[in-house]
Amino acid sequence: MSIKTDYVLDAKGLACPMPIVRTKKAINELQNGQVLEVQATDKGSTADIKAWSERTGHQYLGTLEDGGALKHYIRKSESEEKVEKKFPHVISNEELKAILNEREIFLVDVREEAEYAFQHIKDSISIPLGELDSRMNDLNKEAEIFVICRTGNRSDLAAQKLADKGFLNVKNVVPGMSAWTEEKVK
Repeated sequence: MSIKTDYVLDAKGLACPMPIVRTKKAINELQNGQVLEVQATDKGSTADIKAWSERTGHQYLGTLEDGGALKHYIRKSESEEKVEKKFPHVISNEELKAILNEREIFLVDVREEAEYAFQHIKDSISIPLGELDSRMNDLNKEAEIFVICRTGNRSDLAAQKLADKGFLNVKNVVPGMSAWTEEKVK
């Protein structure tokens, strides 16, 4: 299937958060109503781009698989003033470390399975961002939930989704695993 687009962005071979960073820059160059095709190989980019589009007000049209590449289609929103929402409840890696030493918590790691398999925080729960909607029932809405990813971007989206679905005590861990210096399970 060939889809007419106004601009094609090659983000193949890039890992989170780079497909989103490049998508944001490319969409800023487009006119309202134009369509951007983002070509990526990162499997997590589907959930990331969909969630980013929703968060920024752009229209996520869908994703097609073409060989080993994913083609994401986004239509730039009509509104001139789109403010990217950021989840307001954030804690640092250092604060999380102190909490982990004090008590048991629910730490949800929203990175892809492969990222989690090679390195994660002991007792964290792996729920990739793309599976979060279907696995929310695995979590207690009243529990204190900390959400982590590699850089804080996917966990920001996940924290927003959880809060929107009625989870009462959610915190995003920033900057996340990319700067986690404590013991990791390998």
